[in-house]
Amino acid sequence: MRLTYQFNEAVIQIIETPNETDVEFDIRILAENKWAGMKEIQKKFEENSVLTDVLFYEYENHHYRVIARQDYYVDFVLELLKHRLLEKVEWN
Repeated sequence: MRLTYQFNEAVIQIIETPNETDVEFDIRILAENKWAGMKEIQKKFEENSVLTDVLFYEYENHHYRVIARQDYYVDFVLELLKHRLLEKVEWN
């Protein structure tokens, strides 16, 4: 089964690129009212005890490069949903 998600392109832009052990996300937060949600997600993963679960690289204008280990992919996607950065998540 594969996890898929949908998002509002007026709120967020996501480009997902899988590789051997990780999934890389290029994320731009376009809606000002969602900026804090992305910061909360970043804080959650940076403050937990696993150092290499999800890595965040922050750029100007609310642009992020995020690298999620395969075993934390679902956790990261569900956090995006929890903070309403995604509209729908489902297993296919």
